Amino acid sequence: MSIDIDELRKLFLFERLTDEQLTKLANSGQVKTFEAGQDIVCQGEPAECFAVLIEGEVQMLNETVSAGTVAMPRASQPGVYGGATSAYLGDRAPQTYQHTLRATAPSRVFLLPAKKFAYIVAEWFPMAMHLLDGLLSGGRMQREIIDRRQRLTALGTITAGLTHELNNPAAAAVRAVGELRSLIKATRLHLAQLAEDGIPPEKLRTLIEAQEACMSKLGNLPPRSPLEISDAEDELGEALDELGVEDAWDLAPALVNAGFSNKDLEKIRGKVGEEHAPAALRWLAEAIEISQMLSEVTEATERITSLIRSAKQYSQMDRAPFQELDVHDLLDSTVAIFRGKIPPGITVVTDYDRTLPLIPCYGGELNQVWTNLIHNALDAMGESGTLTIRTAHDEDEAIIEIGDTGPGVPDAIKDRIFEPFFTTKSVGQGTGLGLDISYRIVAGRHGGEIKVRSVPGETWFEVRLPLRELIPAA
Repeated sequence: MSIDIDELRKLFLFERLTDEQLTKLANSGQVKTFEAGQDIVCQGEPAECFAVLIEGEVQMLNETVSAGTVAMPRASQPGVYGGATSAYLGDRAPQTYQHTLRATAPSRVFLLPAKKFAYIVAEWFPMAMHLLDGLLSGGRMQREIIDRRQRLTALGTITAGLTHELNNPAAAAVRAVGELRSLIKATRLHLAQLAEDGIPPEKLRTLIEAQEACMSKLGNLPPRSPLEISDAEDELGEALDELGVEDAWDLAPALVNAGFSNKDLEKIRGKVGEEHAPAALRWLAEAIEISQMLSEVTEATERITSLIRSAKQYSQMDRAPFQELDVHDLLDSTVAIFRGKIPPGITVVTDYDRTLPLIPCYGGELNQVWTNLIHNALDAMGESGTLTIRTAHDEDEAIIEIGDTGPGVPDAIKDRIFEPFFTTKSVGQGTGLGLDISYRIVAGRHGGEIKVRSVPGETWFEVRLPLRELIPAA
């Protein structure tokens, strides 16, 4: 089907062309109609046409092997284009379509053969063609290099925080294991001493039962104030000292922590006998300390396991790239990775809508978005403030908001913050690619939207992600 030159002239792509040029264009191409869900051009097929939307709605998709389908936002503006867009480069251009252009509503499209398109650009716009060639190749290379460095910088920040977080429980476990060695050796010696002193087997069993009773109380005692605990330790320490127990004041805290009191002390004296009481109580205190040390080791290793689980959730390294995931798990894993980099003066508040359904997404890439937004919020607040993360949803979109109490984004630059290389930070503190990468992941990879609203003392970045998957091909 042919097209009238007046209809071509209305498209922004051809608005400055002469009647003669428009006539040549109209005679060189044709108009085709596509139904919703029908592909106009298919990725991987020979790049034979340059396609321009006349009316309707289209969506560009990139179906990569490793990352699944990447969808750009839908477009309905007459004049948007796709297909063999680099045909003017000749043999240096890809010989197959680098994307799929799909109609998402009934559409009319002007199709121009790639060879005709290449000839027209070279013939009508020679200087522009050379400039486009240089910008395309040089810009692509520059973007790849800086994008890679930005990701490495973010990875370095996250790694430093994760290392700091892992160091604390690891150091606690090492310290506890070191103390366990000496405690176990001491309990063996004291148990041997009790045997040498001739303690009857039934009294030794009574002592072990007392130890088990104390173990069951660990962590289950009613809360006490520091003053109450201190008084109990002083009272028990004095009683142990009077009984002749060595290092009585060092042993009292472990016994008090297990709920051991002067009343229990009298029971032990009565059951094991006065002559065996000092050695028995020392053995009991050391056995309780061993249990407490084991609890510390368990807690430390569980913390390490939790951090590693958060790191795996953050990186999504053991999952398929595209899945339906709980966005709260992604947010929590990012905050956990950041924990060591959050200053003590900053409060983290979460307000989650737990009715939010799973979202179809690339989990690892969304975590990069949360990383960039949280990192910027922390930088803006400095040493004090409130970082708020909240979620909600409407009929077909998930809404994730990250807010801070920093100085805000000036009105003069709000429209530019998502531009590549635009930054308000001083030299060496940022490349200005964090928000650009976030925008490309949210809008380009997920077909979503990211925007900012800000006044001094309150800034919110709002991310909207579709709850539905892409329209399948017809």
